Amino acid sequence: MNFSLQKYQKYQQELSQIYHIDSSKLHIFQTIPSTNPKAWELLDSGENPPFTVMALKQTVGRGQWGKTWISSEGGLYLSVMVQPNIALNDSFHLTMATAWGIAEILNSYGFPIFIKWSNDLILNKRKLGGIKIESRSQKNLIKYAVIGVGINWINPVPELGINLQSFCEETDRNNFISLENLAAITITGILYGYQQYFDFGTNYILDNYQSLLNSLGKKVHLHDKTGVITGVLETGQLQVKLKNSEQIEQIINLVPGQISIGYDSCKRSIN
Repeated sequence: MNFSLQKYQKYQQELSQIYHIDSSKLHIFQTIPSTNPKAWELLDSGENPPFTVMALKQTVGRGQWGKTWISSEGGLYLSVMVQPNIALNDSFHLTMATAWGIAEILNSYGFPIFIKWSNDLILNKRKLGGIKIESRSQKNLIKYAVIGVGINWINPVPELGINLQSFCEETDRNNFISLENLAAITITGILYGYQQYFDFGTNYILDNYQSLLNSLGKKVHLHDKTGVITGVLETGQLQVKLKNSEQIEQIINLVPGQISIGYDSCKRSIN
């Protein structure tokens, strides 16, 4: 598969002007095991952040919780290295900023993107993409972070997935975008969300993140109790209001990985 650096740079420059974001250096590879490790390798060799690593195919792609991310040709696979210098406990802020930033720009292109807590991009109630963030800390600060993103473009996807090509075909739309444009959108979205976080703070990003969350107000079942998802805390915990059989209310906070929420965001159970 070919990727035109010239076309990418054109789209990147246009988006940089719209969103007032400086472009990052792009390192592109035909096939590598995974973009996140390659980004760490380049950092250790002296490359200064922010910079981006992109692969047209990954042989050892990984998502959150050690899950495999199928990375055949036709998908977008990239990692952006940043130097945030934020508190170690604030790591979820990078996930929120990234998910919202990418979704915000894709929405401007006419793709109705939502966010599935905590780090999935949703299109038409199916998974379009995912985010995986790794970091290095020093004295309780995140010194460096690599923001890995995978988005389905024209690649084959599992049953609960969707790619941009099939969405456009299903909805009879003519707004399908090139891989070069998608790369520029994604990188700009990451850096835009990142910059907005530093410019306007945690509450601003949290409010924007929650505005696109597809599970607010949805019901969940936790053991013998019924609950309603009421929001997300800045720590990344999902807030759920529960009622037992006697209708006594209780608020609990769940960490990522503790509860499974389906893509239709209703009636899911605790792990």
